[in-house]
Amino acid sequence: MSSPVTAIVLAAGQGTRMRSSRAKVLHEAAGWPLLRHVLAAVRALEPARITVVVGHQADQVRAAVADLPVEFVLQAEQRGTGHAVLQARAQVLAASGPVLILYGDVPCVRPTTLSRLEDTFRRSGRPLAMATARVADPAGYGRVVRDARGEVLRVVEHKDASEAERALDEINTGLYMVDARFLAAWLARVEQGGSRASSALTGEVYLTDLVALAAQQGGVAALEVADAEEVLGVNTREELARAAARLRADIARRHMAAGVTIVDPERTYIDAGVEIGPDTIVHPGAHLRGRTRIGAGATIDVGAVLTDMVVGDGTEILPYCVLEQSEVGAGARLGPHTRIRPGCHLADGVHVGNFVELKKTTIGPGSKANHLTYLGDATIGAGVNIGAGTITCNYDGARKHQTVIEDGAFIGSDSQLVAPVTVGKDAYVASGSSITEDVPPGALAIARSRQVNKPGWVAARGPKRGSAGHPTEKAGAVSGATRETAARTPADKRGSR
Repeated sequence: MSSPVTAIVLAAGQGTRMRSSRAKVLHEAAGWPLLRHVLAAVRALEPARITVVVGHQADQVRAAVADLPVEFVLQAEQRGTGHAVLQARAQVLAASGPVLILYGDVPCVRPTTLSRLEDTFRRSGRPLAMATARVADPAGYGRVVRDARGEVLRVVEHKDASEAERALDEINTGLYMVDARFLAAWLARVEQGGSRASSALTGEVYLTDLVALAAQQGGVAALEVADAEEVLGVNTREELARAAARLRADIARRHMAAGVTIVDPERTYIDAGVEIGPDTIVHPGAHLRGRTRIGAGATIDVGAVLTDMVVGDGTEILPYCVLEQSEVGAGARLGPHTRIRPGCHLADGVHVGNFVELKKTTIGPGSKANHLTYLGDATIGAGVNIGAGTITCNYDGARKHQTVIEDGAFIGSDSQLVAPVTVGKDAYVASGSSITEDVPPGALAIARSRQVNKPGWVAARGPKRGSAGHPTEKAGAVSGATRETAARTPADKRGSR
């Protein structure tokens, strides 16, 4: 058995061309920081250990991948890529197999490419293998210089290259597989100051010096990657957008290969951490974000945005729902235009309809809230019907309060449930009621004023007619109906939030 790879990922730089206050490797594409995409590809090799070299915004970079089995070393002073690898010298000395070195800003690199680079190294018997690519516009990239036989001689950085070298179109991608003992010997020279600065302009020590040294001590094995976009780093916002589009296309292909129907992959946005079951249909404009998990046979319709959601088998999410950090059971139906805020749990068969908002609410099996309703801080049982315009008045200006609606209850349209309050099992709340006290099981609660009709009131009042033929009211006049309504307005004005 070959000794496993030791991986070193360089993530210490700032990325000045991003024009950002954030470190470059923290910028996101397809829902993950760039660094996390790179680490996912590296982990597929099952390396013995992964070391991330951090520097600029080191604490934030550590936090972004703290859940992954990686270790960190600090490059406190930015003195070039060779100096960055020097910070991981202890890991190099402990390596029993080759050392993979790559950058944390290459999010599109595939595990298969890293595996091919490893195979190239092991078959060659040379101290170093590197990945190269040919591009139409190599400006800004290090050029690969070869001899007449095609053997790699060295890599020269763009800013240090001659005019003839800048005309070369083969570039260094920054992916290396290096013999651990060879690398350790070079790092010892760097540490002792025996390796001169690679750049007279900056005084930095470049990792690319290894290439020239390997060419002199056994040769360099080069793997030319046909798809250059896969191995190019992200240096600008434009390149970030291109990388994100490529990642989304790869993610869509993976889900379609697993049995998911994606109607229009180019207009569908699925993050790298999303899981989708077979026979689910995802329509254009949908955004599936974070750690969303969708079961089998579900439907995610046009414009739906799901963030960190769990959705059960066969559930329908209709157009333009916005759902986050909640769970929906199997066979449910949501939308269109449903808003679910964090902390909600909807059981199997629940229907939540258009312009309904939920927050920290649990709804039992088969219950329905189909229209124009706000349910916050509520526990709703099974088989409950919530009428249109219902509001749980959960906030008193200082604290949140709970509403409980037990199994089989019926809440009439335009009702207000002023928490804390409980509506008992199989109870009814009459439409237009403002419920401030508990409703016993099986009872009918009516909390509204008796209607009063005053025959002939309009003619007796004698209102003037406006230019459009509509009645007008004298300035400052208050109708009897208005005075009566004001008189019976309850003191408790608890609202919803």
